Amino acid sequence: MLILVLNPGSTSTKIAVFKDRESIFGYNIRHSAEEIAKYPNVYSQFQFRKEAIISTLQKNDINLSKVEVVIGRGGLCKPIPSGVYRVNEQMMEDLKNCYSGEHASNLGALLAYQIAKEIGPNVPSFIADPVVVDEYEPIARFSGAAAIQRTSIFHALNQKAIAKKHAHNLGTSYDKLNVIVVHLGGGVSVGIHKQGRVVDVNNALLGEGPFSPDRAGGVPAKNLIDICFDGNHTKEEVIGMIIGGGGVISYVGTNSFQDVSKAAEEGDTKAKEVVEAFVYQVAKEIGSMATVVCGKVDAILLTGGIAYNDKLTNMIKERVSFIAPVNVYPGEDEMGALASNAYSVMTGKEAAKEY
Repeated sequence: MLILVLNPGSTSTKIAVFKDRESIFGYNIRHSAEEIAKYPNVYSQFQFRKEAIISTLQKNDINLSKVEVVIGRGGLCKPIPSGVYRVNEQMMEDLKNCYSGEHASNLGALLAYQIAKEIGPNVPSFIADPVVVDEYEPIARFSGAAAIQRTSIFHALNQKAIAKKHAHNLGTSYDKLNVIVVHLGGGVSVGIHKQGRVVDVNNALLGEGPFSPDRAGGVPAKNLIDICFDGNHTKEEVIGMIIGGGGVISYVGTNSFQDVSKAAEEGDTKAKEVVEAFVYQVAKEIGSMATVVCGKVDAILLTGGIAYNDKLTNMIKERVSFIAPVNVYPGEDEMGALASNAYSVMTGKEAAKEY
């Protein structure tokens, strides 16, 4: 069967066509800052992105009438358990209204639904493992302040795919393992997968866990409150310190971890300190997650774009290998993971869930 996969990001829209589980076409449509700036919010980009997708497929001789299912990247809808979800009216309404926040991924389900509908009335549309997958155990929701509850926002799609891949490589099933999966990318999420469920993970978007290339992670609360009320910063500016302008970029002026690592190797003292601090914080978070399963961790899995950096992953290994064996799965295959989820539902290996 032909599967169309859509993955809208902040400055691009990735599209791919799979024949069963094999990719036969892939393209990354880049959107310039000038193009995106024309639109007041993410939802207003819908038609622009849809037309770009259709145009790209037509230019590359992809016959849409042959597509049997469309799956999009899941966005910031209501917190839901892991799985494949059929796109319905309630999901689309929540994504339009940015129920859990505004992000380009909110368009994934909307685009999948509309394009599937235009292909034919019987073509289904799905999302799988959106960033709001929430499988927390009740105790993990405590923040320490009764008015604030911890929420789950992380790289669920890639984390789940890597954990399942590792289980397959071992000849066992995902729900029989306890693994810590560390996604090292623009955001950093460290999740403990306890026999098939991510029972705790740092909120990789809203200020928890290690700092990342452009996110601050957890910061001292009192100091942040002082900045909020010093009269010198707007709410938007403070949010920018945490998301977009925090982390590595706040220390050395770039969010390219590749450039920072290179500078560190060439003797830049500040860059070296930032790399070491990054490793230190990631390792601390891994150690923290190990306590959730009382140290009974079968493996630690490092993934994401930064995991291509052998020197950095070796530095992490030095700090955490006493907990469990460390395996590296660099990069991410969100398109393949989405296609695989759609294929599993369409072939009856997995049942689609209702949102």
